[in-house]
Amino acid sequence: MSVQAEEQVVAPGVRDGSVASGAPVQAGDADAAVGRALGDLNTNQLRNEYVDQGSFLYLSDFLPADATQRLIDAANALMPEVNRNFIPGHKAGGSVSRHTIDRLQPWIAELYRSPKLIAWLEKITGDKLQLSPQDDPHAYALYYYTRAGDHIGWHYDTSYYDGRRYTVLLGVIDDSSCILDYELHTRDENKPDEPGAVQYPPGALILFDGDKLRHRVTPSREGEVRVSLTLEYVTNPNMRPWRRFISNMKDAIAYFGFRQVFRKALQSATGGARKTGGSV
Repeated sequence: MSVQAEEQVVAPGVRDGSVASGAPVQAGDADAAVGRALGDLNTNQLRNEYVDQGSFLYLSDFLPADATQRLIDAANALMPEVNRNFIPGHKAGGSVSRHTIDRLQPWIAELYRSPKLIAWLEKITGDKLQLSPQDDPHAYALYYYTRAGDHIGWHYDTSYYDGRRYTVLLGVIDDSSCILDYELHTRDENKPDEPGAVQYPPGALILFDGDKLRHRVTPSREGEVRVSLTLEYVTNPNMRPWRRFISNMKDAIAYFGFRQVFRKALQSATGGARKTGGSV
């Protein structure tokens, strides 16, 4: 279901010092952009920070300005494709799945598959990572808060895969008052829960183990716009049939709609691809 009333919402550009909207960013440069992002980072130090925080890392300035602008342009272009959902007491907002992204904004898929990004994430997490299967609509997806009250309540990004699933959040647009609240160490009996909060700007990165971080996004206000991009990586792409059904239902009801979820699921049923759900 498109959000025709929101087609005219155009978000602001990236923060001061960025290139203007429409600046040339050539196809095939996603991996190079990641390489520039990683150039000055101390990976060993960040790995230690990630471990100390119970599989959580926040970088306020990650993507270069031109790559960030590319994501902003894509998010604005995809406004007519947003599928909105409302679950009383839990969430309200819009989503654009990887299937629509593949069709209309494939540069995002290129960013998701960046060998430099995956290699760096493996160093931080200490795990061998794989791409999510082709029928997983959450593999990379955009999440839109464009109406007053859009939010998501406390949750984990529960993995329905046989292995672990890692979430990467990239800030795309944040002309909002929304806050990402989170709690560290909730699965560790030897450490007290540690609350935190962040309002991550365009180009920022957050990395966490979806089964370990309890988090939410506070409600948006009238006239605000917030868009984030999630990238999901797994350690084992297999999923048991009953978990696949639960995942499909969750995706259809809470995110992308029955038509897209089950059409894609049926198309890939013979390929053994698997899915998961949940993000901000």
